[in-house]
Amino acid sequence: MEENTPPVPEKDHIPAQGDTTPAQENIPPTQENILQTSENVPPVPGNDIPKPQNKKRSIRIATIFIILSVVVAVILMCLPLLIEKAAKDALIKIPHHATREMVQDSISKYLDDDYAEKVMRVAKLRGSDFGERHGAYLIEQGMSPLQAEHRLSHGAQQPLTVTINHFRTKENLAKKVAAKLDFTSDQLLKTLNDEKLLSEYGLTKEQALSLFLEDSYEFYWTASPEAFISKIGDNYKKIWNEERTAKAKELGLSPAEVMTIASIVDEETNKLDEKDEIGRLYINRYKKGIKLQADPTVKYAIGNFALRRILSGHLKTRSPYNTYLNTGLPPGPIRTTSVATIDQILNSQPSDHIYMCAKEDFSGRHNFASTYQEHLANARRYQAALNKRGIR
Repeated sequence: MEENTPPVPEKDHIPAQGDTTPAQENIPPTQENILQTSENVPPVPGNDIPKPQNKKRSIRIATIFIILSVVVAVILMCLPLLIEKAAKDALIKIPHHATREMVQDSISKYLDDDYAEKVMRVAKLRGSDFGERHGAYLIEQGMSPLQAEHRLSHGAQQPLTVTINHFRTKENLAKKVAAKLDFTSDQLLKTLNDEKLLSEYGLTKEQALSLFLEDSYEFYWTASPEAFISKIGDNYKKIWNEERTAKAKELGLSPAEVMTIASIVDEETNKLDEKDEIGRLYINRYKKGIKLQADPTVKYAIGNFALRRILSGHLKTRSPYNTYLNTGLPPGPIRTTSVATIDQILNSQPSDHIYMCAKEDFSGRHNFASTYQEHLANARRYQAALNKRGIR
């Protein structure tokens, strides 16, 4: 009977090839199984997106590249502004309300167009305005365009040297000085004829040349005629201190009168060791009321300073400066003079000489005499020497 039939024992189940059963899950994984499994696993969506760190790095590299490119471009543009040098010194004068174009033209005139263009490039980058930079500025040899622009837009003015030496007239002096500074000769002459201004120095307008003691002075190009006279006048007061003024008074002279005598002495000789004796001679004649009869005053009266021989016709020239016609001193000096000549006169020793004649050896020195007879003998020797040399 079926119910008493004993059960048949189950055989081990051997899975067919390709059959996957829960029993397979108990098989330990091998390297081959792992590789096979990984090859058959489909990719997870989103695994191919770059990581955030890589993206930041790329941005950083791009930024650095851009910055380096800009820096290189700036260096290439600015390098000439730093390394180019001015070929020589150049004094650049900037007038009132100057434009960049005016300044550039001035630089081009003294240096060259290329250098001037680079200086103006710097000015444009800086936004420099030259309208308020009225003055004279020195671009020194070797300066870069950058340095030159800074000097022109922010630097100090360059003082200019004005040398006073051997000026015979106010007009000539005014012309020479005006060529150095930023005013006209007419403006300076107007100031030199200002009697109120000159009275501060004890001078008349005819004596204005006395202010200009021979020396070198420094001024800014922008100095006005009044500022110019003020500085010259300060030096005049410094020279005519109490000591020199007292010495002039002992000689019976004012400072202005000493200046006039000194100007005649300077025209008579350039021998410093003889100026004291010539000065004393003219003081003797002046105090005795004798006409000075100084040949240099005749040249001044004629206006011909190149005359080598004074003839009788010259002595008749009508002029307050002709000391052959007029007694006393001329109205003012006949040229600028020096402190050295003034001191020679102030420190001169007393003498009785009232005549003087150039030596016949043409050494530039003089023969002195106390009597007219002695003077005539000296004069005849000199006239003979002139005739022998054919000097007329």
